[in-house]
Amino acid sequence: MCGIVGYLGSRSAAPVLINGLKRLEYRGYDSAGIALHHQGINVIKASGRLTALAGLVSEQQPQGTVGIGHTRWATHGRPSDENSHPHSDCTGSFAVVHNGIIENYRELTAQLEAGGHIFHSETDTEVVAHLLDELWTGDFVQTVRQVVEKLKGSYALAILAAQRPGEIVAVRQDSPLIIGLGQGEYFIASDISPLLDYTRQVIILEDGQLAHIASQGVKIQDRDGNEVAAKITPVLWDAEAVEKGGFQHFMLKEIMEQPAALRNTLGKYLQEGGISLPRVHLRPEELRAIDRICIVACGTAYHAGLTGKVLFESMLRIPVEIDLASEFRYRKPILDGNSLLIIISQSGETADTLAAMREGLRLGAKVLAICNVVDSTIAREAPNVIYTVAGPEIAVASTKAYTTQMAVLALLACYFSQVIKREEGVFLQLLQGLRELPNLADAFLASHAKTVEEIARLSLDWRDAFFIGRGLDWAIAQEGSLKLKEVSYIHSEAYAAGELKHGTLALIEEGVPVIGLVTQQQLVEKTVSNIWEAKSRGAAIYAITQFPQRLTDVADAIIPLPRLPDPLMPILAAIPTQLLAYYAAAARGLDVDKPRNLAKSVTVE
Repeated sequence: MCGIVGYLGSRSAAPVLINGLKRLEYRGYDSAGIALHHQGINVIKASGRLTALAGLVSEQQPQGTVGIGHTRWATHGRPSDENSHPHSDCTGSFAVVHNGIIENYRELTAQLEAGGHIFHSETDTEVVAHLLDELWTGDFVQTVRQVVEKLKGSYALAILAAQRPGEIVAVRQDSPLIIGLGQGEYFIASDISPLLDYTRQVIILEDGQLAHIASQGVKIQDRDGNEVAAKITPVLWDAEAVEKGGFQHFMLKEIMEQPAALRNTLGKYLQEGGISLPRVHLRPEELRAIDRICIVACGTAYHAGLTGKVLFESMLRIPVEIDLASEFRYRKPILDGNSLLIIISQSGETADTLAAMREGLRLGAKVLAICNVVDSTIAREAPNVIYTVAGPEIAVASTKAYTTQMAVLALLACYFSQVIKREEGVFLQLLQGLRELPNLADAFLASHAKTVEEIARLSLDWRDAFFIGRGLDWAIAQEGSLKLKEVSYIHSEAYAAGELKHGTLALIEEGVPVIGLVTQQQLVEKTVSNIWEAKSRGAAIYAITQFPQRLTDVADAIIPLPRLPDPLMPILAAIPTQLLAYYAAAARGLDVDKPRNLAKSVTVE
């Protein structure tokens, strides 16, 4: 994944493609490439920044008026020339660019290799090019349709076929894809920004739709192969708004991208037969010998680690410590060969976390890193790595990286449970819940984002706010409080709900907002009792819960959550706390994406 462009018309395609890829640089990427129709298909690609590709294009002066291009943010395979898009089959008859994840690519690759196909990359995308070669019928659209019927996962695809030099076929499933309409020319992009220099008339493909683009025009088919009328949409946004997908801020865009991010992350590792973690090299006997787990992270990643601690201890019955990375080295940690050190970092460059990891390696611990940036320092140095597939985060306040970190920790707890044969019933229940999670997150955002926005309007009168919860809800309370502080600058604190009577109630006065998280079945009655303690002293209660009927008497407003197994509820519960922070900051007219004094990646101690 990251950015797709395409062009079909009378201009030289290469400059149009390079210009479009420049428009997509804001999304983050590690390599880029183009493919052009000219006496076959000419592919030019390079790892690194776009200037490397632009240099090759300038040197080679490739010909052709039809082409596709891509900026890649690595998911399968490290950044390299070979792993860059576009990808081709053995004979160079097809070129493919792809956003998303092909979940069953290993199975398909094995089948194709058995039939004589030779693969040249580590990516999931290359399997599409080989399938096109394997299934080619002479009919471009029919062949593509047969290929996508074999694919599981999410994808936006743009495809060239050597035998069809004046055509492009594009397909969308879960990943955005847009067609721009010019005067006798056509453009493809994964968002609107690359199209702005050429047209303001676009077709936004819907899930399951296929577009056949030729000089005669664009034909759209639905997933059943029926031709459908193309809905042409005028673009009225400016360039900055387009890069944000029409959202006012990147933070809101990234909150709304969480269902797709969760789908991508879980799709990378969650297989039909269980969990596959290709870069975790710990043998079963090593896992069984672990007698202690230590989770180390900073900020939001630390809060993700809090949920991991509860999951690992409850499912594995192994003691777990969690440390702030900035404190870890200075307490002279006790680690040995039977200790597992789990490092969590969005950027993979966080200085304190990197130093903690190196200390763990020095002490002989087994080390596993969870991060979002492929080939970052932490990812390169860790013996075992699990990548979150959240995609680039532009806003300083982490949202989709956080929820995908929690999803990975849940996967990891299930994986360990599977290997060491503990809590098999919980393991199976959580696997089913993880499969349902992205759709439930989608449903929540569609149904209840406006409810949170209405509550946030009241925040203009807030001076202080308190988040409370028990167990896993306390972990989410801490992250929710951090989010509110860092983007809205409202003073906020998070407390374990049972601690209110130990002094915190002195801070509760008439109208003070208390955000109560109530998602854990065994703790509902206890938490509701604590909420009543705050309500009785004049607090305004806003409940985030999967048990709305239990809070109707005490809450001023309720944000209802879909139901999942309790250990997975923090992933859903985090979303309304993020929305609350965002809308509170936006109501104040603040620079939501760049809070004062904060940086996206903290590379100094």
